[in-house]
Amino acid sequence: MTKPNLLTKKCTPCQGGIDPLSCEIAELFLSHVSGWELLDRATKIKRNFKFKNFMGALSFTQKVGELCESEGHHPDITVGWGYAKIVFQTHKINGLHENDFIMAAKVNALAEQCSVNNA
Repeated sequence: MTKPNLLTKKCTPCQGGIDPLSCEIAELFLSHVSGWELLDRATKIKRNFKFKNFMGALSFTQKVGELCESEGHHPDITVGWGYAKIVFQTHKINGLHENDFIMAAKVNALAEQCSVNNA
């Protein structure tokens, strides 16, 4: 697989009715988004981010929310004192789609802009 430039891609609307990515293809995409891991038999991807305090985590997740709203692809976000957990899955296909990896790459870029600690 040629390295995709996920940052330049836009999410495409998923109406369902398509197969989710296979575990093998998901692993290939995963190799292009550092810090993320596959969950639940390659039906979700997750990344944890660390912060110095609650407000840092909250501010970051607000920016992630705005980014996701602009792309029309929304994660599950858990936020607490010093951490945020972001999980992507394409719910309409109960698995992973290229959109999930596009968003993971964009969240990574946002984390770099915000000087977020990696976890």
